[in-house]
Amino acid sequence: MSSLTLAIPDDLRARMKRFPEINWSEVARQAIFEKTQVLERMQGLLSHSMVSESEALDYGRAIKRRVLKKHRAG
Repeated sequence: MSSLTLAIPDDLRARMKRFPEINWSEVARQAIFEKTQVLERMQGLLSHSMVSESEALDYGRAIKRRVLKKHRAG
């Protein structure tokens, strides 16, 4: 098994110390595992997509603008 060292902010470390019963290495391992699963699924979907990366970015920007407009209108 490989080893990974993480740098975390002092305030986060202090919060983690409040829960000494938690295996934080396992929490990090699980989070990394879940994130890689999501990314692999997305990669699989995108590999069959007919939309180019620039088109996807354009769609994303348009959606963000509409959401912002909706929330500002309140």
